[in-house]
Amino acid sequence: MQATDCDRTDEHWMRLALDEARKAAARGEVPIGAVVVRNGEVVGAGHNLRETWRDPTAHAELIALQAASRRLGAWRLTDCDIYVTLEPCPMCSGAIMLSRVRRLIFGATDVKGGAVISKIPLLEPGRWNHTPEIHAGVLTDECAYLLKDFFQNMRKQPKR
Repeated sequence: MQATDCDRTDEHWMRLALDEARKAAARGEVPIGAVVVRNGEVVGAGHNLRETWRDPTAHAELIALQAASRRLGAWRLTDCDIYVTLEPCPMCSGAIMLSRVRRLIFGATDVKGGAVISKIPLLEPGRWNHTPEIHAGVLTDECAYLLKDFFQNMRKQPKR
């Protein structure tokens, strides 16, 4: 699996995913955002809501994929791309694969839980009947900074 260069369009959509991540941070959620794009239009968006919903599956990617599926009236998202600020975990990587997304574009890598290139190459070509095209490292610094800043601020908070 090889990360490829991005273009300005990828950066544009990743900035929208960063906007979603900021919405999560404003709610006290880990700032991860995702958008699903089809034919130059956002068809699904989401940000982490695990704490808000008290739901371990309320990851940005799942929320964005569900929104896209509802809007398009289909679970197969073969002509869609998903932009995520952080490398997806195993659960989200599985959902991306199962939804048949065409391209996965992400910003920062997740050395502790990433299931694309960091921890385990879950979406490695040939493993499954569908593998999305992978583009890593789009606006990496901005995506990583948002997470780093969030956790630094969390550590400064008094313990409850």
